[in-house]
Amino acid sequence: MNKCRINIAVLESSDIIYEGLSNLLLKSGEHYYLYRIKNMEDLNKRYGDISFNIAIINPVALQNKKHEFQKLKNTWQELIWVGMIYSFFDNRILNFFDDIFSITDTSEVIINKLNKLLQRCDGNNNNLEHLSERETEVLIQLVKGLSHKEIADKLNISIHTVTSHRKNIIEKTGIKSLSGLTIYAITKKIIPLEIISTWNDGKTNK
Repeated sequence: MNKCRINIAVLESSDIIYEGLSNLLLKSGEHYYLYRIKNMEDLNKRYGDISFNIAIINPVALQNKKHEFQKLKNTWQELIWVGMIYSFFDNRILNFFDDIFSITDTSEVIINKLNKLLQRCDGNNNNLEHLSERETEVLIQLVKGLSHKEIADKLNISIHTVTSHRKNIIEKTGIKSLSGLTIYAITKKIIPLEIISTWNDGKTNK
């Protein structure tokens, strides 16, 4: 497998847990690069300098900050959000994440889960730019500016499925940013340019 650099932001207050996760991932043989962040505001600031692929967050950080977290998700929709849990959390909190793992999981389980979420680094280019019908539908909704949850509701699929389709889109097109995917959709005539203008006008009038 052709490995690529994976930048991972980790929001965890416990030094022991952070160091344990770091050692586990760094010994995996994958090209993981970890960056410890203090809070969600710090993630927002540092994302401008570092193109993170995934954010691993202790759900405790979401308490009383769910609105701020949702804003971050809407802003950085290409980021994969993973919850790292070691106590009970309400499903309403866990549903904010694309996936979760427990610190009681084995290293094999955690690494396999991250690898599945990051399949775009597989280096398999056989199906580049050949989007399936469902992937095209997801792409259109992404360009509209919908969140993963909104897309899931609109297409009657799970958030995890939306995330998987987005990863496939990124892998096949080689484009990560939402603005780049918008240009791709226009160039490939998936979405007419005039419709983009209509959507933007609709957002302005709200």
